Amino acid sequence: MVVLSKIYTKTGDAGETALGNGARVAKHSARVSAYGTVDETNATVGLARLHANGEMDAALQRISNDLFDLGADLCTPDMYKDAEAAYPPLRMIAAQVARLESEIDAMNARLTPLRSFILPGGSALAAQLHLCRTVCRRAERLVVELATMEEVNVEAVKYLNRLSDWFFVAGRIANNDGKDDVLWVPGLTR
Repeated sequence: MVVLSKIYTKTGDAGETALGNGARVAKHSARVSAYGTVDETNATVGLARLHANGEMDAALQRISNDLFDLGADLCTPDMYKDAEAAYPPLRMIAAQVARLESEIDAMNARLTPLRSFILPGGSALAAQLHLCRTVCRRAERLVVELATMEEVNVEAVKYLNRLSDWFFVAGRIANNDGKDDVLWVPGLTR
């Protein structure tokens, strides 16, 4: 259980922070940048939820919780160390990726195929979901970069990859099942 009785600790004043395993690293390290951008993605999900209701809001709430799981995974290096501990590190699992794939397939079944790229916009929720998508893609790039330097859970990378696709399809759903998508017209303003 997490207990946060004091919010500021002053331990980061010298530009370092603690990882989930207690190790101290620079706040600009690749690992901190990766899970920090996952946290930023989660903040955009919170904004999207302001415009969502029903099933969409429930799905975004699940995703928000997953993103905290992902942050916990990424902030704890040493993938296989302490796996048998009383409190093993929290890791993303294939079932979380599979759930996203199932939800994408269900949403996509409601949509007509695209004949053009779409621009962010339409409804407020769709615009917000496109912001979620782009921040998620940045998080994915940073996690993939981290994986070239340190060991990273492959399910974490897969989750971010599917999640950005989920946000794209959900944005179309938020635009009246794609009927109100804003289509890109190449060279329109030339």
